[in-house]
Amino acid sequence: MLTSCSGTADPSARVDAGSGTGTITVWALDGQSAENEAIQKIMDDFEKSNGDITIDMQFIPADQFTTALQTASDEELPDVVEVDGPLIANFAYLNRIAPIDDWVSKDTIENQTAAIKGQNTVDGDLYAVGMMNSGLAMWGNKKLLDAAGVTMPSSAADAWTAEEFSDVLDKLAALDPDGRPFGLAENNGFSTEYGIYAFAPVLWSAGTPLIEDGRASGALDSETAVEAVETWASWRQYTDPDTDGVAFQSGRVALNWMGNWLYPAYKEALGDDLVVGPLPDFGQGAKTGSGTIAWSMGGATKNATAAGALLDYLMSDEVVNEYTSANGAPPATTTALTASALYGDGKPLAYLSAQLNSACPTEDTLKVDCVAVSRPITAGYPVVTAEFGKALSAVWGGADAAESLSAAARAIDRDFVDNDDYK
Repeated sequence: MLTSCSGTADPSARVDAGSGTGTITVWALDGQSAENEAIQKIMDDFEKSNGDITIDMQFIPADQFTTALQTASDEELPDVVEVDGPLIANFAYLNRIAPIDDWVSKDTIENQTAAIKGQNTVDGDLYAVGMMNSGLAMWGNKKLLDAAGVTMPSSAADAWTAEEFSDVLDKLAALDPDGRPFGLAENNGFSTEYGIYAFAPVLWSAGTPLIEDGRASGALDSETAVEAVETWASWRQYTDPDTDGVAFQSGRVALNWMGNWLYPAYKEALGDDLVVGPLPDFGQGAKTGSGTIAWSMGGATKNATAAGALLDYLMSDEVVNEYTSANGAPPATTTALTASALYGDGKPLAYLSAQLNSACPTEDTLKVDCVAVSRPITAGYPVVTAEFGKALSAVWGGADAAESLSAAARAIDRDFVDNDDYK
């Protein structure tokens, strides 16, 4: 899928320290107007407090962003860039971004949570820092759960086993008008990025990564993976297709597999009946996906000193608190996470912060007692997510799990070989 060659062996070879003053270019995803306004305000505030640095802010549409970054000349590359977390290894391989270890402060690095460091580290080098993170959970409607005599687990250690979860769905289905008390956000599509983010935890919880020792064969199509995906697909009989995206908010389903970003809508709809807990345990501990967009430095910046100053500013408590308070995401810095009104002991989303604080943090370091896992850290990630999503979608539609996962594994390994294993 990816045929561009990697650049120099030294990923910082094209980076210069610069003067630490003057104009730096910043690329950000052109998102919702409120998000753009928030980012612009942050940049304006930085300029006010750093009078010698001016920012040339450029918002780029999401459907053009990756291509723009992959194809930019050294002269066109930005000094600071917002990057989609799972693509960091790919951008690093293509020398689109550079390690930031030498350009941001020690305090900034140490204040990043282990979960976000896992996503942002490639071959031992830190390529990005994050203001926010993300996490999945099982969301429940307490009123409907109580009616069926079901209690939501409150910790990963107490997560329902996959078998227990099937029994829970049986109980809930018996009281549900159409026998479909469960939501998986099918409206997002499983062959999209949502597929690997939401359901890679099924394999991790069963004890297998998607990629092991540089190959998908033997991991993604292992007997362990096949059995876990078959169990997951067996829950389709209980699942509301959720074509309108409001199955949980409207009370059509009692349980919903979803990320933190819908908490505001869920809370508004359910109030005190909203409960939250871990995803099911497929045998090796409950797991969640983690990771999201982060901030990196251009691979050919000639003003790394100024770029580092901006990255430090973006990770300050003031900025992180302001940004995550507005969008409800879990902060990716330890100090902001501790100070959050939503995340932490005794707070509404205590479970989500607990699982993020128990980070594996990558799929090559899976353990029973860790929970948060980043998507595969590999330059070949674009083909991994595409092939895994296709397999998931096929299995959910009734295709054989072993055949679908094996086909995905072969396609991934073929791409890796075609690209000389992204060396």
